[in-house]
Parts: sequence; C-alpha cells; structure tokens
Amino acid sequence: MQFYIDHDWQENMATPRAKVGERAKTHLLIFLCAIWLCVGLIGHSPWKPFESQSISIIQSLIEHPFLSANSWTQGAWIAPVSAGHPALETPPLFYWVATGFAYVLSPILPTHDAARLSVGFWMLLTLIMTGLSGRELWNLGVGRQTNFVFIGCLGLVVSAHTMMPAVATLSGITMAFYALALVMRKPLRAMWLLSGGLLIAFLAGGVMPMLIIVLSVISLLLLPAIRQQHPTYRAMLAGIMLAIPGILLWSWCCQQWAPALWQGWWQAQWQFQLPGNHAYFVRTLAWYAWPALPFAMWGVWRFRQTVLHTYRFQLALIFFSIAFVLIGFSSDRSEVAALPLLVPLTVLAAGSIETLKRGAAGALNWFGLILFGILIAMAWLGWWAMLNGSPLKLYQRLSYLSGLQTIPFNLLYGAIAVAVTLIWLSIVLRAKHSNRSSATNWAIGMTCAWTVFMSLWLPMIEAARTYQPLFEDLRKHLPAHYNCIHTQNIGASQEDLLHYHAGIRLKDHEPAKATQCDLFLIEDQPGKRHVLPGEDWRVIWEGQQTRQNRESFRLLQRH
Repeated sequence: MQFYIDHDWQENMATPRAKVGERAKTHLLIFLCAIWLCVGLIGHSPWKPFESQSISIIQSLIEHPFLSANSWTQGAWIAPVSAGHPALETPPLFYWVATGFAYVLSPILPTHDAARLSVGFWMLLTLIMTGLSGRELWNLGVGRQTNFVFIGCLGLVVSAHTMMPAVATLSGITMAFYALALVMRKPLRAMWLLSGGLLIAFLAGGVMPMLIIVLSVISLLLLPAIRQQHPTYRAMLAGIMLAIPGILLWSWCCQQWAPALWQGWWQAQWQFQLPGNHAYFVRTLAWYAWPALPFAMWGVWRFRQTVLHTYRFQLALIFFSIAFVLIGFSSDRSEVAALPLLVPLTVLAAGSIETLKRGAAGALNWFGLILFGILIAMAWLGWWAMLNGSPLKLYQRLSYLSGLQTIPFNLLYGAIAVAVTLIWLSIVLRAKHSNRSSATNWAIGMTCAWTVFMSLWLPMIEAARTYQPLFEDLRKHLPAHYNCIHTQNIGASQEDLLHYHAGIRLKDHEPAKATQCDLFLIEDQPGKRHVLPGEDWRVIWEGQQTRQNRESFRLLQRH
C-alpha cells in the first residue's frame, strides 16, 4: 500500500490518504460510462417529438448531396428544416455531424440508428469536459466523482440518448465551462477551449446558449481575482473574439442563401416569455438534477464562509444563475431546456461529497440501493408478465399501453439483463458506507436500471412509440402517380415521420385543398373513423398504430 502526505507549510501534517485502487476506480468509470453511453442508442426507430424532427432533417440532408453547390446555395445544408417544422429552429451543426455518421455507418445500420450514434459522440465529449472541470476546480480524483454524479442524474439519462441538438449544445456549454475553470492555470489552452465551446454551443443551439457563455465571461471579468491576472483576462476576451468569425460566417451564409428562414429564426431568438417559467424549472430540478442538487446545496452551505471569495464557487454560481435566468425567460416548459443547469450543479456536488455528514451519505446510499432495486425488480416483473401473462393486472396494463399481446424472448438481451442484475446484486451485498461510495453506487444503480429496462422493455416501448411499420405499409399502398396529398389532423411530428418512413413530404408545408389533390390522408378522431369527405373518395388503405390508443389513419383516393 502506498501513501502520500500533504504538507500545509504551517508545519502541520495533513491526514495521510491511501492511494488504493486508483486503476480499478478508473476502469470502473470507463466501464460504467461505456455502458451508460451505448445502451439505448440503437435498436429502435425515431420517437417523437424530438427524434422525429431530427431524422426528417437528416433525411433531407441525405437527399441533397453534400458536394453539390446547389445544396448549399438553396439553403438545404446551411439552414435545414424538417417536413413538419418549416421554420428554422437551430443552426445545423448537430445535423451535419449526425448526417456524417449516417453516411459512414448506414451500410451496416439503419439511417436513424447510425445518426443516433452521433449522440454518443457528443455525450462522450460532455463527460470528458465535465470530469476535467471537476478535477480542475477541486483536486485529483474528483474528476471521476464528477462523472459519477453526472451520469447518476435522473433527468439526464433519457435526454442523453435522444437524437436532438440539445446534446451538442450541452457539449459546447460544458467545454466552455471547463475553459473557464482552466483559465486561471492554463490561459492559452483555455482560450482555444472557450472559443470552441462557444462556437459549438451557438452552431448547435443558437443565441441562448451563446448568451449563457458570454454573460458568464463578462461577469467573471468583473471579479478582482480575474482583473488582476492579465493573461487570464486577455485569454477570456480572446476566446470570445476567436469564435465570432465562425458565428458571423454561418449567419452571413444563412442570410444570403435562406433569407426568409434567417429572418424568422433571428426574431424568434429574441422573444422572451413574461412572466418566465422559473417556477417550473425550480420544480423540475428537484428531481431532474438529483442527486447533484442536494450535494451542491450542501457544498454551498458547508463552505458558506468562503463561497463569495473562492473561484470554484464564483464560477459555478455565476454560471448557474445566468443560465437559470435566461432559460426561464427564453424556454418553454421542457425538461430538456434544463440540461445546461446540470453542469455547474454537478461540479459543485462532486467536491462537496467528502464534507457530507456520514449519516446523510449513508441515508442517500441506502435510498439509491432501494430505489434502483425496486426499478430493476419492476423491469423483471413487467417482462415476466408480458411473457407469461402473470400477474394478470400488470399484464393487462402493459399490454394496453404497448399494444402487444406478448413479447418475444431474446437470448442476447436476456443475458445482458441477467449479467447487469447480478452486478447490481453484488454491489448491494458488498456496499460500502462512505461519502464517495454513495455517489458511485448511485451511478452504478442508474446505469444498471437503465440497461435492464432497455434490454427487457425495449420491444414494449418501441411498439408504443414507433410509426415505422404503419408508415412503411402506407408507402406500399401509394399509387404510382398522384399530384399531391391533402391531410387532416396530421401533426408536425407525424409529418416528419411520414417524410422519413414513407418518403412523403407536403409541398411547401401548406395543406393543399382537397379539390386540388387526388389523395387524402386522415388521422381519424374517436367516433368519426368511417366518415368520408365526399362521395367521390374511396379508401385505398387503413392502418392503426400498434398501441391501442385509437390512433388510426386512412388513405383515400379520388375516383
């Protein structure tokens, strides 16, 4: 066993700490992050609302050759929009990367699975930046703890496996946060990281994430500790200046090649909601940021005497406050909008765990063991019910929600679920009651529960949410020649999925009048399924989503 001893220069010896199992802890972190990142990225069709819009945009980019000048000058690549959302909502960086993954991997994977793997790339970058931030602001070893807390956040796991620009925006924000954490020690390196993070955040998320970073930098520049260090001061200003040419280049290209889309997007970026949704995000963070939020709050209280004078707290609190205010005024009531708030909370939490009261750490540890144990048991019980029809009440409920009468037994997924469950049981039996183990066990529990659910319940979730079989069957029944399709009750997300699965895209997104089209696609409302729009129409196709929620469709043709 090796020891190292810290000396505090007041001739007092610090408590010796054993460097026990450092390699094992690093291997555990890599193993957990790999499982957490990969599970759930492939094996299912695009789910609405976020993935339906993303896959429609990616399909549009695939349809327009990258090397064609017309694809750029007509705005297809510089300002891509989906079939169901005709307005530009975010700059195109996330879609560029996802389309690149689709080009490279689509020969061996479906387009949506190949594109969704780009989410794993962005989240890997986020995990690296988050861990480095915790290590830089606190100490060696805290980087691992930062990632354990981060992947254990309850609200992150679904968003981190969803194909949407918010994951790339989170990577840019996390990179910028790490740059601000590093700038006191390595100003030159921090300058380039800040520039890259700011550019990624803007090109993936737009003005709001850019404002979070810029306003945080301006606020930090007002601190006396920053003003007195000229290299740090100059590096922060230079980092912002270096990102401006890339931001202006995309803005200029968008104005030139897609002026209407640019004008609408630019106006939408500066529309703030009054009153804001801050109360909603406070309620959301109570569970969304668990366990980072209670750890961070404890850290602020524990170090309350030095919070206002210590850079790590100044950075995290300024960043969190600015992000919270801007998100509350500019975002709708969406949990995804709270993702940037997890970064400063996680970094604060990671360094505060060591100071937590031992009884509180033990209580949190047991709470996590019980919570994830119950979730894993529910996953197995639901899977067993769908295989054997018992317990009856649970089977009936799951069958109704998924629209399936039974699920096939998959040996590979079953073996994965068994292995993960055994790992979880071994953790429970060998659980150590320490401050750090509470966060580590929580991360392991989150990863195991997510893996078991996605291994056993994915067929049910997919059946309840997919439109792929429905719209692919519709495509087979389309006439060889038709001028246009008139639609009724078809939502924007359904239009996006129609575009991807069936190749149907409404021209200019303007519903044509029934008198102009020879096809009519209707989503029936309850009680009106067999109502025809006129005597000159006949039904040529009917379909219903697998889930038993009365979501049925008819395709009619004029005769």
